[in-house]
Amino acid sequence: MLRELRGLAKETAVYGLSTVLGRMLSFLLTPLYSHLLEPTDNGAMQAVYAYIAFLTVAYGLGLDTAYLRLGRRDGKADETAFGSAFLTVVGTAVLASVAISLAAAPLARLIGLPEEMAVLVRYAAWILAADAAMLMPYAELRGSHRAGAYAGIKLVGIAMNLVLAYVFVRHMGLGLRGVFLANLVASVSSLAMLAPVILSRLGTPDRARLREMLGFGVPLIVAGVGSMVVQVADRPILAKAVGLAEAGVYGTCYKLGIGMMLLVGMFDQAWKPFILERADRPDAGAIVARVLTYFATLASGAFLAIVFFIGPLVTAPLFAGKSLIHPSFWSGLDVVPAVTLGYLFNGLYFVMLAPLMLDKRTGAVSAATWAGALVNLALNWFLIPRWGMMGAAWATLGAYMSMATAVWWLGRASRPVPYEWRRLAILAAWTAALWWPSRTVGLPARAILLAAYPAGLLLSGFLGADELAELRGLLSARRP
Repeated sequence: MLRELRGLAKETAVYGLSTVLGRMLSFLLTPLYSHLLEPTDNGAMQAVYAYIAFLTVAYGLGLDTAYLRLGRRDGKADETAFGSAFLTVVGTAVLASVAISLAAAPLARLIGLPEEMAVLVRYAAWILAADAAMLMPYAELRGSHRAGAYAGIKLVGIAMNLVLAYVFVRHMGLGLRGVFLANLVASVSSLAMLAPVILSRLGTPDRARLREMLGFGVPLIVAGVGSMVVQVADRPILAKAVGLAEAGVYGTCYKLGIGMMLLVGMFDQAWKPFILERADRPDAGAIVARVLTYFATLASGAFLAIVFFIGPLVTAPLFAGKSLIHPSFWSGLDVVPAVTLGYLFNGLYFVMLAPLMLDKRTGAVSAATWAGALVNLALNWFLIPRWGMMGAAWATLGAYMSMATAVWWLGRASRPVPYEWRRLAILAAWTAALWWPSRTVGLPARAILLAAYPAGLLLSGFLGADELAELRGLLSARRP
């Protein structure tokens, strides 16, 4: 099985390179904004982007995932399916963005922003439209395994956003307007770079094909909105409950879990096309089970590395005596372990989602996601008034754990998967055993604990004899 999973690993690496570089470029905006914008302005920015995240799901109509599952035949693009999905998404997005632009002032008041920030809502509306128009060409690049083109366009767009944000905010003094204007210009430019993909695949729309894809994709909107509730609902709730300033601190430190976010994101980009192509194979369940074990192993090591070293990294005087994050935001560092562990469970959710996707049970996907969303909302409303931003962090962790549990339970009904619970329990116990003492020791001891993680797994017999044999074979094949 290791040999077959090399294809998944290779595409994960390509998507991962673009995701890592792209998210790292985006992450550079976090320290920039922490030094140039007040926590209150950061809070307003976090709130608007939270609503952008919600609406992005609705704008896409679930058609990008539906196209990957139903719109490609024998590994080849179906121009009729692509044209139907693309034109539907673009038409819906333009109409929705016009409506948001016209109602910008009352919408700004509704989400708790001063009326003079209504211009941010208008910028957000057209960012949404441009990003929605890119969903289908990006899905085509993923489905046709053109990971290099996908990665290149993503990176150019993100780099452009970074440079323009620095110019608009730092040198032109546009403040929050500069943040959103940079994003809008970068999104439109990325859409222009995708024009050749769009033109090469844009066939005559077909209502029957569109109905088929909408039947698959629209239920995913419900699931996607639930997922966005888990990811970003805490920022608006924090802003209303304890103020924009604390929401800004929380949102900035939330992003310090970037390492796990990158790992989960790059894996998911490659995992969906990989497993959907194997929908009819009898060993699909075994593949899902083994991938879950391997992903959990890698993610647990990443979790330890992040929580061991993120605090010293953020507070060290790295840039001409200045820290990575402005000291006014350090009060939020305690949220990082809980948020990072939440991302880990989000990755487990993506793996265990596979049986539902393979059997086209999109309604069950929505149910599992909304189980996490409701847990998130309930915990946020209960914990934030008591513990502030730490309550939001624990709510995030609880929600992702609930989603993973729900999707596992629902998936058993139609496609039993032989998950390796014993190995997963060993992994969880070993990770917890290393994490617990790290909170009271210095950096050298933490480095030793991190090195003990893979060593302990190897010495414990975590890898089976068949895996060791395959691993030796792969290593031997790489030698000249």
